[in-house]
Amino acid sequence: MWIADGWKDYELLDCGSGEKLERWGKQILVRPDPQAIWESERKNPFWRQAHARYSRSSTGGGHWDKKKLPESWPISYKELNFQVKPMNFKHTGLFPEQAANWDFVMDKIRNAGREIRVLNLFAYTGGATVACAKAGATVCHVDAAKGMVAWAKENAKLSGLQDAPIRWIVDDCAKFVEREIRRGKTYDAIIMDPPSYGRGPSGEVWKLEENLYPFVKLCAQVLSDKPLFVLINSYTTGLAPSVLGYILQMLVGEKFGGKVTWDELGLPCTDSGMALPCGATGRWMSE
Repeated sequence: MWIADGWKDYELLDCGSGEKLERWGKQILVRPDPQAIWESERKNPFWRQAHARYSRSSTGGGHWDKKKLPESWPISYKELNFQVKPMNFKHTGLFPEQAANWDFVMDKIRNAGREIRVLNLFAYTGGATVACAKAGATVCHVDAAKGMVAWAKENAKLSGLQDAPIRWIVDDCAKFVEREIRRGKTYDAIIMDPPSYGRGPSGEVWKLEENLYPFVKLCAQVLSDKPLFVLINSYTTGLAPSVLGYILQMLVGEKFGGKVTWDELGLPCTDSGMALPCGATGRWMSE
């Protein structure tokens, strides 16, 4: 498991009985988590003193029960800065376990010895975009949601990257990649975090189990002659990390050589000493 253990502004305090107790800066949140199915004794007093709790509804969805919680607030990971805020369906706009991937891409970019062009697809609020740009890469950030791209711009500005070479694109990812192929554009690195299910701005339907393999095959066509890395992240329940690795080996490794690795992402839990599994990642790297 690749564990995101470099945080100071975020902490997984405890988890169990389908929920997790988290510290986001000075704010304490309780959110559902489908992986935390074991029991917790809940000795931590913050379980009862949390600033907000997300409660699921029996009819689907859910809602936030807020006591004293700002609408949004900043947190930092090393030299990266982000704005977080409670959103619909339990999210905060940031997935802290992704810090393990941010460390990976920043290290690869900084040690490449050349300018690196990164394509970040399904790029959400820009965690990976900010990491890559901070490391010195040129980044193309693509997401179908206009609001998420605006939020990502805000995160870039918070990290002092308002003038960094980042292209901000609101578009269906597959259609954008197809146009880049026609234009002859290439990238040295690709990052993607596709949803299990989604719709593009024009009603395009995405189902990961049907669309991931052909999508990665499509994206391989915009890789440069000397690609540095390709990273696929997934939160789809039941999808093994090895599936991501095998797809990368078949579609990237067989052409470019290099190395493929895959694993779960995890967050260390302070009270139990365990690590909470938080999705899967496959990585192809040139060396």
